[in-house]
Amino acid sequence: MILPRDVARPPALPRHRRLPGAGLLALGSLLLATPSAAAGGALEIFPDVRFVYLLLLFVVMIFPVNKLLFAPLLRVLDERRERIEGARGRAEQIAKEADSVLAQYETAVRGATEEAEADRRSRVEAARREQVEATGSVRADAETRITAARDDVARMLEEARGELRGQAEELAREAASRVLGRPLS
Repeated sequence: MILPRDVARPPALPRHRRLPGAGLLALGSLLLATPSAAAGGALEIFPDVRFVYLLLLFVVMIFPVNKLLFAPLLRVLDERRERIEGARGRAEQIAKEADSVLAQYETAVRGATEEAEADRRSRVEAARREQVEATGSVRADAETRITAARDDVARMLEEARGELRGQAEELAREAASRVLGRPLS
């Protein structure tokens, strides 16, 4: 198992403290390696001396095995569990912070979108008002010019009629004088 660098490893036991447990383990193994009495076909009601040695060895080995194997192993497992729980807690906290930041971001984007839409609407409305004003002023100018042109045409028509009346009277006199053969006075 590879441990992260920031996890402190339990200190190694000095060599003289490890030897008694290892020596007792070796002695117990030698005692148990003798042939079994049950293999001879005899049924034993009372256990022989080897069973007592085995019980003594078990009792004697409980404390060193516990101290050398189980206690450090359980401590490492507890530390690992605490680190995992801490990491999960930090992950949950970071997830909550990320959700909060995401909500703020979405709110800011929504606000900016609404503001941009309102700005767009106001600009479109201003452009429409400007178009109506420009169209109104051009229309009024066009109507003024049309009215002036009509007045000019009417005035010119009256002038032309006046000239034509005068010319018509002269032509009528001249025609009458030619028909009569004498000048009209």
